[in-house]
Amino acid sequence: MSGLISALNEFTFNNEVQRIFHGRGGLFKGEEHLCLDWYPPVLLLTSFKSLDETQQQSLFSAITTQVQTLAPEQPMNLVFQHRSGGQTVTDLISGEVPDHHVVNENGALFNVHILRGQNHGLFLDMANGRKWVKQHAKHKNVLNLFAYTCGFSVAALQGGADEVVNMDMSKGALSIGKQNHVLNDLPHGARYLGHDIFKSWGKLTKLGPYDLIIADPPSNQKGSFVATKDYERLLKRLPSLLAEGGEVLLCLNAPELSSDFLMQQVEITAPQLQFVERIANPQVFADIDEQKSLKVLRYSLA
Repeated sequence: MSGLISALNEFTFNNEVQRIFHGRGGLFKGEEHLCLDWYPPVLLLTSFKSLDETQQQSLFSAITTQVQTLAPEQPMNLVFQHRSGGQTVTDLISGEVPDHHVVNENGALFNVHILRGQNHGLFLDMANGRKWVKQHAKHKNVLNLFAYTCGFSVAALQGGADEVVNMDMSKGALSIGKQNHVLNDLPHGARYLGHDIFKSWGKLTKLGPYDLIIADPPSNQKGSFVATKDYERLLKRLPSLLAEGGEVLLCLNAPELSSDFLMQQVEITAPQLQFVERIANPQVFADIDEQKSLKVLRYSLA
């Protein structure tokens, strides 16, 4: 665990939510199963393979010793999430987790729930995407598809967007999204539509056109979206929803699918869209093969 401990040794505890160690990137041999995140004031350790009790205790002890040495004033709040064989088990190892857990990212506040399942309310690898939206949303009408807890919407409105339409099948996720807007003193400018995107084109068309569309779908979620067959369906519709000069952020978080997959889909299905750039992931998410990491591709309407 030398890579994890080294990353922790270089980390400065602050109030910004972020990943500390990304073993999943494959850059640290023997630690590919480990990730460590900072959800102030809690450390979240995740293992993507089965660990026995001795291995777990060794990890907990090493992390605790390192934190107490580097930041003795820092409360030792540690949560361990064990993902293996299709099962996810989450345990509080030491300290406590706030009942109402709110974290800060780039000047925005978000509700998180790190003791619940795999999705904690904010995907940390998308930090640069939210930052880009905040910097480019001024006076724009924004469509946020697969909105989840509306992180992009918060970023857009903080950046001066005129309006954001958030659509997601999960009304529970959108409810947390509404809370995130209240947290950030953004009571106006956002709509929340708890609908199936593929059955709602008429509604979306009436609320458009849009200067910026963000599509951040799950890569393989039955009943919602499977990238290999559903991205084509989505791309067929997007150009008609865009205003003149409008832009799209297309997101893909499937290690088995490269940027080429998505770019070819666009070229065939929506040739009106012109590739501009791939938005870089946060440096801590560096991968031995960047095509396996999160892909955020920016397109403009030609």
